[in-house]
Amino acid sequence: MPAVSLPLPIARAVLHPMFRYAMHARLPWGVQRALLDAGSALQVLPPGTRVDRLRLGGRPAERITSGSSTGTGALLYLHGGGYTIGSIATHRSLAAHLARELGRPVYLPDYRLAPEHPYPAALDDAEAAYLELLSTGLQPENLAVAGDSAGGGLSLALARRLIDEHGIRPAALGLIAPWSDPNESAPRERDLVVSRPWSRACAEAYLGAGDGLDPGYAPLLGELSGLPRTYVQADRDEMLYTQCTRLVVALDEAGVPTKFSVTRGLWHVAQLQASLVAPAAAAVRELADFLDESLQPAQTRP
Repeated sequence: MPAVSLPLPIARAVLHPMFRYAMHARLPWGVQRALLDAGSALQVLPPGTRVDRLRLGGRPAERITSGSSTGTGALLYLHGGGYTIGSIATHRSLAAHLARELGRPVYLPDYRLAPEHPYPAALDDAEAAYLELLSTGLQPENLAVAGDSAGGGLSLALARRLIDEHGIRPAALGLIAPWSDPNESAPRERDLVVSRPWSRACAEAYLGAGDGLDPGYAPLLGELSGLPRTYVQADRDEMLYTQCTRLVVALDEAGVPTKFSVTRGLWHVAQLQASLVAPAAAAVRELADFLDESLQPAQTRP
């Protein structure tokens, strides 16, 4: 359970102005990053969390554990933030809650952000992180990948690159409201967290001089067959819900074993507030259960 359980109306009232003003298309990216890093202090870590700093794929990263380790393997978690904001600081609490529920370490890399480092910098960093974890003795069947929003899209793109270029398939994908096609314009102006002008600015910053049809940039437009078993979470009221639905349909049609979980009354990546909101904590537990099952030997899975 979360350390503090706020009623959903109160949580929404507190969070809405913070996201509305911190994630504003007219604010410089550096200001947005600083505001969200500061706000992440509200997202506390579970008791017993251990954070070890390291380098992973040439980038700063953290190995996060919480509670006792109950299984083999690990999770590589790729944070969201439109490829322009977000950090280890903003996602440390979510990673720690996942580590506690999963009973395995979670690796959280600080991949490069746009517009300073447009596509494919983030994908290159994610690939380097995954491959370095394999060099430590982990096997693909013991190393899952998860991410939220842009980090969810990045997880999809990473899995595709690992399969196509290295013949490696991660154990599973856990995708929280994945942004799998940045070309798509949102169906409405904003939700509690994200606005359409902000998401368009992020998409343009990440694309740079690239091709918007490149499946590494928009993995929903690429080949999906052969991907590992995948779990997608989204809230019915968020802007990315329709895109998540498109992705789930496409995964099903491609023959990818897929589970889709839809919440109501939460918000975009409410899992970040697992320490504050009980339904968000429940969603994290559901994701961890899926990943735990995926990391078990095939003969022991339910």
